[in-house]
Amino acid sequence: MMKFLVRRILEAIPTVLGVTILSFVLIHIVPGSPVRILLGNHYTPLRAAELTRSLGLNKPLVGQYLIWMGNLLHGNFGYSYTYDKPVVQLLLQALPHTIVIVVFAVLAAHVFAVFLGSVQAYFENTKFDQIVTFINYFFYSMPTFWLAVLLVIFFSIDLNWFPSGGIVNTQLSNPGFGDWLKHLILPTSALFLVSVAGWARYMRSSMREALLQDYVRTARMKGASEFRVIFVHALRNSILPLITLFGLSLPILLSGALFVEEVFNYPGMGLLYWDAVNSRDYPIIMGITVFIGLVTVIGNLISDILYGLIDPRIQYL
Repeated sequence: MMKFLVRRILEAIPTVLGVTILSFVLIHIVPGSPVRILLGNHYTPLRAAELTRSLGLNKPLVGQYLIWMGNLLHGNFGYSYTYDKPVVQLLLQALPHTIVIVVFAVLAAHVFAVFLGSVQAYFENTKFDQIVTFINYFFYSMPTFWLAVLLVIFFSIDLNWFPSGGIVNTQLSNPGFGDWLKHLILPTSALFLVSVAGWARYMRSSMREALLQDYVRTARMKGASEFRVIFVHALRNSILPLITLFGLSLPILLSGALFVEEVFNYPGMGLLYWDAVNSRDYPIIMGITVFIGLVTVIGNLISDILYGLIDPRIQYL
C-alpha cells in the first residue's frame, strides 16, 4: 500500500506542476493589470512603474514563475496585493467555510444518490423511475450559479424562509448555531441538488446491471428479502463507480462553490477566488489553484483506497 501511495504521489507531481505553469501563464496574459486596479484614481505612469517594480511584475514571465515556485517550495504562497496579508493566512480563514458546505454536500449527495439510484433501478421503467429521471436531468443540466439564484429568489425573497447571503446575521449581538445553520442551508442545497442528480444516474445504471447478475438470482432463490438483495448483495458491487466519482467530485464541487459563494456572498475560498480574479490578485489565484490541484490528487488517492476496501479483489502493487 505504501509503495502504491508513493508512486501515485510521484506521478501526480508533473500534473500539478503543469497546472501551475498553465495557470501562471494564463492569468498574466489576460487583459487587465493589478497595478491599475490598486492605484485606481491615483494612477500615473510614474506610480505605475514604481508599483510594478515593487511587485516584481517588471521581470520576465519565466523569472516571475521561478521566483514564485521557489517561494512555494519553502511554504511561502506569496503576499496578497489587495488584502495586504499573506496568502496562507487568507486561505486558512476562508477554507473552513468552504469545507463545511462541500463536505455536507458530498456526504448528503452520496448517501441520497445511493438510495435513490438503487430504488430507481429496482422500479425500472415505472412511473416513479420516469419522474425521478426527469427531475435528475432537470437539475443535472442546470448551471450551479443559476440554481443558486433560483434558490435565493424562491426561498429568500418570495418565501422569506432563509437568509439570502452571508454566514451569520451581523445584526445579532450573539448569533448562535441555529442562525449559522440557516445561512448554510441554501449554499449547501445548491451543490447538493446538482451533485445528487448526476450521481443518482450512475448509481441507477450500476445497480441495474448488478440486479441482473447470477449472485442476485441465487440470493433470491435462497429466500433473501428484497431489501437484503438490493442493499446488501447488489449494493456492494454497484457502488464502485460512485466511489470513483467521489474523488473526482471534490475539485468539481470546489469549482462549483466558487459560483455558489459569489451568489450567496459566502466568505469561503470561492468568494476569495472570485474577488482575486476581479482584482488581478495573482498570489491568491495561484495559491487557490495549487490547493485545488492538491485536492484533486488527494481525492484520486482516496478513491483508489476506498475502491480496494470495498472490492477485496483489487490488489495494490
